Amino acid sequence: MPEIFNDYARYYDLLYKDKDYVVEASYVDGLIKKYHSQAKSILNLGCGTGRHDSYFQEMGYSVCGVDLSEMMLIEARKRAIPGKLEFFNGDARSIDLHQKFDVVMALFHVMSYQTAGDDVLAVLETAKRHLAPGGVFIFDFWHGQGVLNDPPVVRVKRLEDETIKVIRIAEPDHLESQHVVKVNYQILICDKNSRRWNELCETHSMRYFFLHELERYLLKAGFSSKEASEWMSHKPLSLNWYGLIVAGRQNIIRGRE
Repeated sequence: MPEIFNDYARYYDLLYKDKDYVVEASYVDGLIKKYHSQAKSILNLGCGTGRHDSYFQEMGYSVCGVDLSEMMLIEARKRAIPGKLEFFNGDARSIDLHQKFDVVMALFHVMSYQTAGDDVLAVLETAKRHLAPGGVFIFDFWHGQGVLNDPPVVRVKRLEDETIKVIRIAEPDHLESQHVVKVNYQILICDKNSRRWNELCETHSMRYFFLHELERYLLKAGFSSKEASEWMSHKPLSLNWYGLIVAGRQNIIRGRE
């Protein structure tokens, strides 16, 4: 997986230049204010090139981003502000920053990259390890009902900037019995100066979840769900591809011995 994301970093921001990070960050900020109005610090697992994080920092949060790809972090660190916005190389399944945060988040389908149950639980343990008392864990995911209702198809995306052109062809291989979609990418990159083309081929394995599965994982890891809704809305999960969970630590009340 690290090698995949190192290549991905070369054209990541171009491919997602139409993604409205400002609106998404504002939406997540609203969730934070709803469920933890006094929150001041954020840990972002799978931060990519740090674009969400820069907006959270502008909103007044102290932010740490973690990503598996050092190449992604080269771009992210251009946005870094010591003490306010920092980035660390690490695996969301195992990293320990020895700090506590009011909010831990994993956006842009980081949880869906965890195709094995043990990996899902490992990310939840990382979130729990870093949460301060009263903190919340916010993450999005591919929603099973949405994927089954609107099965993945071949998609082509063409983009360019001042220096390169990118053509990305995505061919899905749907392993329905495993709740996994293997997205096989062919990426053609043209350097505008030399007019030379390069080709990259990648496979991203993505797991989709049904709510009952996630609730079972959350319970096992010591979390309880505060909200399960469609991404970018507060509507109940339905046939939308993308879902969102806001979770908090379970309160354990011990009886008399």
